[in-house]
Order: sequence, then structure tokens, then C-alpha cells
Amino acid sequence: MSQDSFQTRRTLDVGGRSLTYFSLPALGERFDIGRLPYSMKILLENLLRHEDGGVTVGPEHIEAVAKWDCKAEPDTEIAFMPARVVLQDFTGVPCVVDLAAMRDAVTKLGGNPRQINPLIPSELVIDHSVQVDVFGTPDALDLNGKIEFQRNMERYSFLRWGQKAFDNFKVVPPNTGIVHQVNLENLARVVVERDVDGEQLAFPDTVFGTDSHTTMINGIGVLGWGVGGIEAEAAMLGQPSSMLIPQVVGFKLTGALPEGTTATDLVLTVTQMLRKLGVVGKFVEFFGDGLQHLPLADRATIANMAPEYGATCGIFPIDAESLNYLRLSGRSDAQIALVEAYAKAQGLWHEPGAPEAAYSTTLELDLGDVKPSLAGPKRPQDRVLLVDVKQNYRDNLGPLTAGRDKRSPDVANFVAEGGGAAVGNESLHKGMADIRIKDENVRLKDGAVVIAAITSCTNTSNPAVMLGAGLLARNAAKLGLKAKPWVKTSLGPGSLVVTDYLRKAGVLDDLEKLGFFVVGYGCTTCIGNSGPLPTEVSAGIAAGDLVVASVLSGNRNFEGRVHPEVKMNYLASPPLVVAYAIAGTVDIDLSREPLGKGADGQDVFLRDIWPTNKEIGDVIAATVGPELFAQNYADVFKGDTRWNTIASPEGESFAWDEASTYIKNPPYFDGMSMQVGTIDDIHGARVLGLFGDSITTDHISPAGNIKKDSPAGRFLISRGVQPADFNSYGSRRGNDDVMVRGTFANIRIKNLMFGGEEGGNTLYFGKDGAAPEKLSIYDAAMKYKADGVPLVVLAGKEYGTGSSRDWAAKGTNLLGVKAVIAESFERIHRSNLVGMGVLPLLFKEGENAQTLGLDGSETFSVTGLQDGESKRATVTAKRKDGSTVSFEVKVMLLTPKEVEYFRHGGILHYVLRQLAAKKSL
Repeated sequence: MSQDSFQTRRTLDVGGRSLTYFSLPALGERFDIGRLPYSMKILLENLLRHEDGGVTVGPEHIEAVAKWDCKAEPDTEIAFMPARVVLQDFTGVPCVVDLAAMRDAVTKLGGNPRQINPLIPSELVIDHSVQVDVFGTPDALDLNGKIEFQRNMERYSFLRWGQKAFDNFKVVPPNTGIVHQVNLENLARVVVERDVDGEQLAFPDTVFGTDSHTTMINGIGVLGWGVGGIEAEAAMLGQPSSMLIPQVVGFKLTGALPEGTTATDLVLTVTQMLRKLGVVGKFVEFFGDGLQHLPLADRATIANMAPEYGATCGIFPIDAESLNYLRLSGRSDAQIALVEAYAKAQGLWHEPGAPEAAYSTTLELDLGDVKPSLAGPKRPQDRVLLVDVKQNYRDNLGPLTAGRDKRSPDVANFVAEGGGAAVGNESLHKGMADIRIKDENVRLKDGAVVIAAITSCTNTSNPAVMLGAGLLARNAAKLGLKAKPWVKTSLGPGSLVVTDYLRKAGVLDDLEKLGFFVVGYGCTTCIGNSGPLPTEVSAGIAAGDLVVASVLSGNRNFEGRVHPEVKMNYLASPPLVVAYAIAGTVDIDLSREPLGKGADGQDVFLRDIWPTNKEIGDVIAATVGPELFAQNYADVFKGDTRWNTIASPEGESFAWDEASTYIKNPPYFDGMSMQVGTIDDIHGARVLGLFGDSITTDHISPAGNIKKDSPAGRFLISRGVQPADFNSYGSRRGNDDVMVRGTFANIRIKNLMFGGEEGGNTLYFGKDGAAPEKLSIYDAAMKYKADGVPLVVLAGKEYGTGSSRDWAAKGTNLLGVKAVIAESFERIHRSNLVGMGVLPLLFKEGENAQTLGLDGSETFSVTGLQDGESKRATVTAKRKDGSTVSFEVKVMLLTPKEVEYFRHGGILHYVLRQLAAKKSL
């Protein structure tokens, strides 16, 4: 329990119970904390509760937050300890693999394996593994579920072992819902009541999640954000997270959304505005009278996309709408009473018209100014008004078709692989292809929408847009409209509750008439699990070298993520996903041109079938109620027959299977001793990759399909795995042999050592002065490792944006990369690099590889690190002609704790040594 230097311990009586809490108003008698933003008050309470005499939290840390200067640049380190951890299975499996490996390692170091055990509630939701193999049929859900279990049996068996072996660890089985929606609808406490040292303590619910969209929970007033699996594991093992006291951007919302707009249009507008402002490393907090017109689901939609606008979090306060949602989602009366009483006692309750907090800077948006929008074709912050999509598509088409007339069609490959071929295309120009599909002869053209997916946590949690899509489908079906035959349609509800209210509203049948059958309960298309296109469509794309599109209701549309054959990807609301499925192309202005012709032969426009806000509101009121949540979450951890019949091993330590290509004991702790290392200068390093701006974690560590001729594909074949059973990179994150071969293997990544050529290749410069050799990045890295040559990566702005993917850092480490030099880093990825012992270095403002004349052929040294004590270092690049160029970089070890982690070789090594030193539980 806290040392309570400021004497803030108080008692809260609620529901006949007496609970201890650390009072912010009591601290306010010494400091002016009434002006603090909501999120800063949460941080302050966290410090009050964890004060331990300065080991991690001292009075000076509490005082620093209480006296927070909203305009100051962050320079003061504090320790933050979340109340719980939420994991999804793509990141959760390697997390549990690491914990299992740590049990082995701590035993070798003389400790007790039971020391490796979550100390705070840790809940894993299996939602990333279901793939859209089957679609457009009533049995799609069942068949995709069967395939999912067949593909992932090893992983699921391993998770079942973890569920039994670890305390404080629970698993939400497949076919329940998307992690962030399950978190919002069921797992979130908002206010926690917990026994601490024999005393009943009340405090704010806070959370770390191994998915960047953990921020969705900010919509209900829970402070939390996405971290890499590495940082999550440390939190699970009782290690606080070091952070700088952040700046807080206030985003004022006024007015109400106009007719015909959705929460998706709003969040795309907010994302664009905040990206333009620049909020990386900052908190964003929403306030203003507009909150009164924003249902909780809309708030959650906005909070969900904090990673897309670059913020650490995007939080809303606790207010009456929060309580309405807790009632709606079936929380107990006792829990709701606790949330209200605690929030009001702590000054965390928001009332309309309350005085504004002090913010580092503010933005303002009148909700009435929001217009129907999409985002794309490859970044979520690139908002496009619906009226401008056609022109946007045409503007982006040119670069994607440059040199196409010189390329030969790839039909032969599809024939050889048994995929069929497009028919009669010899005389057609590039950019079009004739195919026969669903007993129709159709012509595919550039811009064809080949994937229309209602998918992803961003929107599938929101009844307004989901029921809006259903009502639009009803109106379209009545007029005889259908989806185009080449469109792969899918519906991935965020939870079982969504299916129930779609069915109760009678619109599930209407969605199915347009091909939108439920395909599974998971991220599906948004995570890259879109599954194969129909063979006829794939053959047509190859024959015409087509630039085709997807339209999805997701939050991510980075290059190569959704599907390798789809070069343009647009984010849109669920109703617009349905509309584009009917249109079948993005080469259309839906605000002016007809979607198609009805059964009577007349043109039908989008405005003819778009439901009104009142229609949507009435259906929500009639269909969405607490009983749906109560029945679907009654046994949330139990699972179905498939889950409960999985065989799994027993015991404190995991019995590793050397034959497994899914689960493997990782090499991070091989040869580890209790001796702590030093942060040494780097000499004689070669460049593994020279990259431009916006290299995402998808580029660095793809989650999608594994090509058979890639290093990872060749490895799996060598282990007897057939290409049909490759599954995805995401599903194989428990095996480092696969994942290190997949690092920088995205088919769309561009190593500037080859100009604009796509693919994960590099130049290998041998020791003997021979001509450089073009190799895959993995093969080159292994040769350099054999040569004893360290490696560096050079990059531009926003390096590591996207998902909080720890394998983007783990794979970089295992390839032998010692440092990444970039113009700017995404917050989570920089932290992950530090956590894996890879040094992030920042170019000076205005400098980059191009301005310094670097082409990747140089040999590099990094000097002046002074064992991590220096904030600056010197990089010297030696060219092949013997000339050199030197430049200064900033060492991105931002806190003393990060320096300590780095000396240990990474955060997990630090934790292991701390635990092993204790010798016992």
C-alpha cells in the first residue's frame, strides 16, 4: 500500500461497503489540481496509490504532476502501473511464449518458475485468427470456424495450457468477438475494487493492451493504450512503465452530426485534423457541449483510432452517458453505483457546462461540419470526401500503372497453381479483363471493388453504423439491387451481441441478400485475414495487370495489408461498404452517379436508399438492450465444444515440441547470465535497409499471407508444411524461425537501395570487396551475422507507425540490427526497439539519408554513446572511395529506466535478473 506522504487516504461508502481510496480533492488542498485534464488526474491518482519511497514513485513525482505545466515540453519521468492487461492472440501467443521461456530461463538462473506469473489481471481474447476463406453463403461462419481450429490447433492448445498454468490469466475463446469490443462490452471495470494487503481499495480502471487499438476503451473513461507485447509482459510481472509526463491536447466538440453522416465520417475527420496538428507522444482529451450528442459507441469509435491520429490515447471523461452504457451492456447495479460514487468523489465526473481544463493546445470541431468521407487509398489519415473519391482514385491510378504496358500478364502462374485463368483477354488493353463468375460473363476494370468488408473493431461496435448498413441493405434489396459478382462480401460482427441485434431488427436477412453473411467474430479483413479472392477474379487481375480496390469499415489500410493483389484500400462506414459492393467500383461518384439499376430498370442513387438518422435511432431503441449483453457474456470464458475438446499439456513449465512450426522456445535468453552489460559504440556496421517515410510495422513484420518463395515460405516447406497450410505470419508469431524470416518481407516495402522496386531485398556487401549481391533481407542478414558484421537501418519520417507489433522489434533484433536511424519514430515501436535492445537514433531536423548523400553502400560507426549517458551520438559513414560523412543524432533512450533496460539487453532480461535475484516466490 502507498506510503501516502500527502495524507490523501480516505474512505468511500457505497452500497453498504466501505472502500479505501486516495483522494484527489484532498491533494487539491495543497495544489491547484482542479485545472488538470481528466487524463492527468488519472495519472496523479496512479502515483498517489503506488508511492513507494522513491524506488519507482516518490513525493517529487506526485508533485510534478500536481504542478503540471501544460505548455512545457515533456522532460519529467514518472512510473505508471496499469490495473490490468488485455491481449489479443496474434500478440498474446508470443507474449505467453515469452513467459513460458522466462520460466525456463529463471530456473536456469537459480530462481523459481512460479515467479513468472501475471501479478495483475491479464485477459486474452482470441480474435485475430479467423480468416475469410468462405463467404457469401449461410454456412460461412461454421466453415471458417472449422478451418480456423484446424489451422490453429497448436496455438490454441498452447493457450489452453497457459490458461491452466498461469494465475491471473484468462482466455476468451474464439467466436466471441473482437478484443476491444469485448473489453468495452464486458471486461472493462471503469472503477476497480480490489483487495490490496487485506484492504478493499477503489481506484480507476487502467489498462495496457497488446493491440494499438486498446485506446477504444478511452471512450468510456478508462485510461489505457497499446503497448508492445514486451512492455505488456513487464506490466504483467509487476514492472511499472516509465513515461514522460505528457502534453495533453484538448479537442473541443460542439454541435451535432448532420443528417446523412456517421461516426465513421467523424472519426476520419478527427484523424485528419490531429495528424495535421501532430500529436505523437501526446494525450488527446475530448471535451465540450458536443459530448451530449455523442453516444458512447461514437466516443469509442473516435477513441479507437488514436493510433491513426498518432496519440497515446484519445480519452473521454466519465459522465451520465458512461453510466447509460454500463446499464445497456448489462453491468451490475453495484458496479454502476461504484463508478458514479467514485467518479464524483474524485472530481472525475463530467457535467455539461463544467469549466474547461488547462490544455497544452486545443482544436475545435463543430460536428455539424462533418461530411460523408472515406480514407485512402493507403493511409487512414488521408481523408477523402465522398464526392471526391472518384477523382482521388484516378489521381492515384497513374503511379500504380506506370510501365504496365511493358509488363507481361501473369496468367500462367494461376494456371500452374490450379487457379484457372481469365478468358478471352488476348485482345484487351491492360486495365481490363473478361472473366466468367457466378454464371456471368463480366468485365473487370481498374478500380473494381473486389473486397467489401464490414469488419474491424472501429465500427462493428457501433449500433448506429451497423444497423445503418442493415437498413441500407433492406432498402437496396427492396429495389432489386445486388452486389456485383466479382465483389468478395463479408460481415464480421464485433461480438455476438451485434448479430443478435441485427437479427432482432430483421436486417440480417437483408444484408445476406446482398452477400453479407457473417463470416466470423474477429478482425478478419482489417488485420489482413481477408482470405483468397475467387480464382476467377485473381486470374482477371493478373491478366489485365489490374489496379483493384477494397472498401472496408476498418482502421488500417496500409500497403500490402488487406490483400496482396489489392493495391488500393479505402476505409469507409459500414453503410458505404454495402453501397460500394453494389456499385462494384471506386471509379464512381456516389453523390451524383447511380449505384445501379433496380428491378424496374430505373437508376437508383445512394440518396434513394440511405436511411435517416431517426430511422436508425428508432431501430436502436427497439432492438439493443441489456438482455442481449447478459445472455452473450454469461459464460464468456467458457467457449464452445471445439474449444473445450482441445487437448493441451499440463505442468508449470511448457513441454516444447521441436517439431512445431507454431510454438518454439525463443533464443532471447540463450547464454544469459546475471552479469549486466554496457551500451557500447558500434563499429563497421552495414546498412540492411534504406527506407523512406511511413514505414509501418506491417512493412517491417507483416501479419498476412506467407509467399511460398519467400524465406519464411521456403523454411516451412523444408519442415514439411504445404503452402495451403502456411496460415499467416500473424498466426505464427510464436515461432521465431518463421518470424525472423518474415521481417522486412512485406511485398510492398521499398528498399531505396533499389530505387522504387518493391519487395524485401537488399544488397549484401561481402568482406572481400566483391560486387554487391542482391539477396532477401533475411539471407543477407544471416551472411552478415556469419561475417560478424553489425547492421543498421536508415529510414525517414514516421518509422514504425501502425500496429503495436512487438515482432517488428524482435525480428529486427534477431536479424542483427544494432541501431535504427530515422527522422521520427512512432511511440510504441520506439519503445519496443528499446525493449529488444535495438538503439533508436534520430536524425537532426532537416537531415536524412538523402540530404547527407547516403545510398546504403557505406560502412557506419556510431560513437559517443557513453554507456547510454549521452543524449547525442556521432554517426560516421565511410564510402567505398574512402571519403566519410559525419552527422550528429539524438539517442532516443528517453528515460533513465530505458537506459537501464538497454544495458540489460532488453526489458525482459532486466525483469528476469530482478526475479532470479530473489531466488524464491
